[in-house]
Amino acid sequence: MARESKRKKAEQIKTLWDRANSASRIKWQTVAQKCYDFFLNDQLSKGEVDTLEESGMPTFVINRVTPVIEMMKFFVTAKNPRWQAVAAEGSDSDIAAVHADLADYCWHLSNGRSVYSQVAQDALVKGVGYFLIEVDPDMDRGLGEVVFKHIEPFNVYVDPMSRDFLFRDATYIMVKKDLSKSQLKELLPEFKNVINKVNGNSTISEYSQRDTSLSPTIQASDMGTHESWDTEGKEDEVVSYFECYSKIKVPFRNVFVKIPPSNKELEMIQAQVNEQMEQIAEEQQVLFLEQSQEIRDAVDRGEIIEERAQIELKKLTEQMEQQMQQVQQQMQSKLMEAKSRTENKIVTDDEFKVLMEDPVFKENLLDAIKFYETRIKVSVSLAGERLLYESVLPIQDYPIIPIAYTYTGTPFPMSAVAPLIGKQQELNKAHQIMLHNANLASNLRWMYEEGSVPEEEWEQYSSSPGALLKYRQGFSPPTPVNPAPINNAFFTIVQQGKQDMEYMSGIYSSMQGGQEQQHDTYRGMLAVDEYGTRRIKAWMQTIVEPSLEHLGKVFKDMAQAVYQAHKVFRVVQPGAEEGEPKRTEMNIPMYDDYGKAMEKWNDYSASQFDIRIVGGSTLPINRWALLEEYFRWFQSGLIDDIAMLGQTDIRGKESIMKRKSVYSQLKAQVGQLEEALKQKIGDNETLSRQIIQAGIKDKVNTADKTIQKDVSTTEAQQKMLRGFMQKEFDMAKKDLNREMTTAVANFKAGLKQSQQKKD
Repeated sequence: MARESKRKKAEQIKTLWDRANSASRIKWQTVAQKCYDFFLNDQLSKGEVDTLEESGMPTFVINRVTPVIEMMKFFVTAKNPRWQAVAAEGSDSDIAAVHADLADYCWHLSNGRSVYSQVAQDALVKGVGYFLIEVDPDMDRGLGEVVFKHIEPFNVYVDPMSRDFLFRDATYIMVKKDLSKSQLKELLPEFKNVINKVNGNSTISEYSQRDTSLSPTIQASDMGTHESWDTEGKEDEVVSYFECYSKIKVPFRNVFVKIPPSNKELEMIQAQVNEQMEQIAEEQQVLFLEQSQEIRDAVDRGEIIEERAQIELKKLTEQMEQQMQQVQQQMQSKLMEAKSRTENKIVTDDEFKVLMEDPVFKENLLDAIKFYETRIKVSVSLAGERLLYESVLPIQDYPIIPIAYTYTGTPFPMSAVAPLIGKQQELNKAHQIMLHNANLASNLRWMYEEGSVPEEEWEQYSSSPGALLKYRQGFSPPTPVNPAPINNAFFTIVQQGKQDMEYMSGIYSSMQGGQEQQHDTYRGMLAVDEYGTRRIKAWMQTIVEPSLEHLGKVFKDMAQAVYQAHKVFRVVQPGAEEGEPKRTEMNIPMYDDYGKAMEKWNDYSASQFDIRIVGGSTLPINRWALLEEYFRWFQSGLIDDIAMLGQTDIRGKESIMKRKSVYSQLKAQVGQLEEALKQKIGDNETLSRQIIQAGIKDKVNTADKTIQKDVSTTEAQQKMLRGFMQKEFDMAKKDLNREMTTAVANFKAGLKQSQQKKD
């Protein structure tokens, strides 16, 4: 951007601020400053102080505003706000839980409790408080962190035509600060040379009506522009610093790109093709042999000649080669199509133009839908002379989030102090009159004739106890001038004024520990908390919680643009034991076999979820009344001792719950019973095995006995049979011997006869 255009842009920003600093804005800041003065106990203007001092009346005040505001602030900021992320789809459930932890982490990193306290105080005192969501690029070693900050309401200038209580419809929101050059160099070190050339032209306007010389407080407007010094002790110039936030339409492209397979996927595809081609080649080879055999058979039968057969075989070979090539190409094309995937991503129009210069991207581009999204443009300038820089934030809503007290339909809300100012002035005046009357009664005035008394002596001793005062003879004695009796209505006014302030603010003395209206029972305490805080709860539900929910949404948009790298952080969970913080991890890279990051697990920037504020999460509770109620529930058996101990503040309650808990005792008993049961089961199994073994042994013994009996019977039978056979054998032997003896005898007789015959 040329120098002249930068200067013109800086002048435009200065002109816009002049227009924004309108009469309505000045009127609102004057009223808000008065409310702020009353909160700081500066409740008398310079004219009122002069008038009271001339009348001899006291100038003190009885401040009832500050305690009321402090109590209201306590009720609003008793706890940290809690955001809950609701996943847009089931796959984002895990990352939605990560967002809640990330919000707690950044809130703690920003000291969010003190920031929230200051914003709530600004809303109660000045009418509106502002959060600022900002990125600190130097944190986390240059990776950046999203932080919550507070902005002074008097430095913020909102488009007067805005009618949304969150200022989302504002054409612009400006922030104007008066900073010294040393502060600017610390804030923007890269623009050090530009800052040195800028002329200090800042003027600080005065909106307070108090006497700054007698005021017990020192405010920013009291400092002026002549109390800024650099590190060398020299006077430092104060420069007007402008930040202009506006909404612009940025063109984007919804790109659909076809992602070709990687080298590894190509190798897998080729392997699949080769495997299938081998199968097809085998089939084709068999088919070729069959058709070749048919041609040979035709030649043998004389149906065709040899030359025709050679031609047909050549055609058949070429045809099969062509078919193999076509099949291979078709299979590769189908597998490539199956392995190719389509990626959808959102890029800016400028990024899309750069991508289109890549021929590979251009070839694989399927579609690019152009659309527009709202973005926040930030323009920063100094003194209306130099434009430092312009940037576009990756969010759709302003990073400046207001919390108003009484929204008036304009960017100029009313504070909680404004309705109390009249009553506070009434109380101050009533106390001043009563004290002045008491002062007059204790210090009498005297009416005397000139020359009748020594004036210096009377002035010195007229109010001293037991003093002897003389007057000259010939004159009338001095006459005391008594003050008129004070009207009892002043006492009524004071008491009624206190009650009116409590009624208008919704903060009663019993909430601050006052005993005169406090109930003795815990039910009465709960009733006071319930009824007395409804005014604050109404403001919480209608203004504060919607603002905090919007704050969570803006934080989500900003965080998704910042946290895109792998990040590990720890968050201390409420109620967790000491030393056991919750460890959370997001954007975890996933690598392929070659060590290349393919995608992310718990990809925070690409997830979609809605943000909800947990209602009532910042409100306090009456601890003693609640503990009494929990104790009654415990006695009646509605809850167990774990729930009861969980609500107490006893140190080491986790250890107590582990030792004394009924569940722990039951668990120990169950463990003992389980051990006994295991032992019994083991014994039963052992006995069962023994019984089975005994049964088997008995059956074996019975079978043994049966077998032995059978064997015995068989042996007896065999013995009898052997005896019978032996007898038979013996008888047969005897018969044979007898027969042989007879035969031998007969043979000998025959032989003898034959011999005799021969003789």
